[in-house]
Amino acid sequence: MTADLHTLDAASRDYDRIASALAYLGDNWRDHPDLDRAAKAAGLSPYHFQRVFTRWVGVSPKKFVGALAHDAAREALDEGACVLEAAFEAGLSGPGRLHDLFIAHEAVTPGDAKRRGAGLSFVWGVAPSPFGDAILLIAPRGLSAMAFADPDVDSGFADLEARYPAADYTRDDAIARTWSERIFTPTDKETLPLALYGSPWQRQVWRALLTIPPGETTTYKTIAERVSAPKASRAVGAAVGANPVSWLIPCHRVLASNGKLTGYHWGVERKRAMLAYEAARR
Repeated sequence: MTADLHTLDAASRDYDRIASALAYLGDNWRDHPDLDRAAKAAGLSPYHFQRVFTRWVGVSPKKFVGALAHDAAREALDEGACVLEAAFEAGLSGPGRLHDLFIAHEAVTPGDAKRRGAGLSFVWGVAPSPFGDAILLIAPRGLSAMAFADPDVDSGFADLEARYPAADYTRDDAIARTWSERIFTPTDKETLPLALYGSPWQRQVWRALLTIPPGETTTYKTIAERVSAPKASRAVGAAVGANPVSWLIPCHRVLASNGKLTGYHWGVERKRAMLAYEAARR
């Protein structure tokens, strides 16, 4: 009992120090304080602070500051700032450091992030599917996205449009219906073309998803190993969650390491229905 109380007391002291450090970094991240300055604000040695902060927050102090800077730069780009302005908003000395920051956090350049679909033209429409009304986004080179009309068509389309807000959109439900028929009643001779717009890392993970046979499942850890990043299960999970093409890129076949169904962008109930649908046709 005494040992447990000592452990709780130590954890409580750590919490107070980390809370102070988070407040300090939240107020001063644009200055990109080094480890010594952040540790001093927490009243700890740099070595001990690095260990305690990483244990409590899940990332190092440097990565935490980088995440705050990246969010500020991404927001500035979304609001129309140029790359140089976004770099200054993130407290960086210039575009070169901003480039490194975006590569670290998104695996895309600031220019790619700023374009957000500019120059792309999509046909979109609504069509029936075995899992409810589907919303399809079709580029000249192939299918770019397929989601579902949850809770309604407007919300489902807004989810896709937010991925490429600068693109041009034309609605054609007849074309969408043709694509839905090709997807859900495929012929053996046809391979549907996909036109995927994502970071190199995301596309690598999506390609790995395509190797999972129908009716089978795998884990995030296995996908991480397949893309030669065995310690990156969390990053793999983020890329799986960003998959824009339901069903065809089968992120529904990825389960937690304990075999449980985990969060699915289009609903766990739909994920369960998809797996049952495939199992019945094996």
